This record gives sequence, structure tokens and C-alpha cells, in this order.
Amino acid sequence: MSYLKEAWAHTAESIIKNMRPRGIEGHYCETREEAVALVMNMMPQGSVIGWGGSMTLQESGLMEALESSDYTLLDRMTAKTDQEKRQMHAKMVMTDYYLMSANAITLDGQLMNIDGNGNRVACLIHGPEHVIVLAGMNKVVPNEQAAYDRIRNMASPANAVRLGLNTPCAKLGVCKDCQQTDCMCSVFVTTRRCKPAGRIQVVLIGEALGY
Repeated sequence: MSYLKEAWAHTAESIIKNMRPRGIEGHYCETREEAVALVMNMMPQGSVIGWGGSMTLQESGLMEALESSDYTLLDRMTAKTDQEKRQMHAKMVMTDYYLMSANAITLDGQLMNIDGNGNRVACLIHGPEHVIVLAGMNKVVPNEQAAYDRIRNMASPANAVRLGLNTPCAKLGVCKDCQQTDCMCSVFVTTRRCKPAGRIQVVLIGEALGY
């Protein structure tokens, strides 16, 4: 184990300890392969599963694993019309498991997210019976202010470029607190506690994944 990996393991242990009083269950996996195996074991075959947009889910290999398993998958990208998208988002609320990443996680165990349309954070807050959050240790920050600074000036510009959005951050690489139609920073959500306890499970991964 490298020095960085060892340090990340200690940091993850502290975060998981801080999550417990918040009703959030935490896990740490050194590699993405271990994380995918853990998540797959959490979800019984036949479960209905949905997910929010996430490079972490893709880079970890979880999406590929899901496609070759016996689950009912609700892929929002299959919706073609606005009405189909609306119906798909409604179905997501009733899934057995909702998968996503976090934009940032604070050392005291809070989940920090910014969303453009709000559908991803809506399912985090309420609806799906279980929520599983995968996050690389590159998402860990000291506090809430550092979380939002990281999201707006690191994660959002990269995502804006990836999605081909017309925002200042896509062109300049930093947040300009814009009000553009394509703005991804519409909704700011801090998950301070989870109710009911245990509904949200966070899998921290000892790798840099996603933005």
C-alpha cells in the first residue's frame, strides 16, 4: 500500500466514524473492483435500480457490472421525449436502490451536492428505499465552503466541457456564478443527516474517480 493509500484509509475511517451519528452508513474499499463487488452484494438480484448521472459510476466499472446482472434497470437515457423523461424520473422515486456519487464529502461526514435540474438530489433526499453513494477519495474536502469551492471550480467546469454546455466555466475553467440556461449550479444540497437511519450508504474508494 502506498503512503497516499494508507493516508486515505485513515481519513476514510475518520469520515465513516463521523457519518454514524448522522444516520449514514459508510464503507471503505481500497480499489474500484472491491467497491463494485461490495455494491453488487448489497443489492439482491431482481431489485429495481436507478441512478443519477455520474462519471464515478462509469469509471468504477459498476455500470458494466449492472448490465450483465439480473436487475431491473431504469436508464433515464432511454427516454426520448419530455413526457418519457418525466415518467422516468417518477419511476426513479420508487426504485429499490438509487446509485449516485457525491460532488464532495466533508471530513465531518456531510454529503455535498450541486445539481442542474434537481432530479439527482431529489432521489438522494427522498423516495428510493436505498441510496448508495460511490465516491473516490479525491472528493474529500475539509468543510462545506471547501466543498462548494471544489465543486464550482473543479467539478463543474470539467462536467460542462464533457457535456458541451454553454457556460462561462466551460470556457474559462472557473465559476463565474452565472445565470446561463445551461448552468449546472441550480440546486445546492447539504446532507447533514439521513432519515431513516441507514437509508444512505456511502462507499469511499481509495482512488481518484470522477470529477
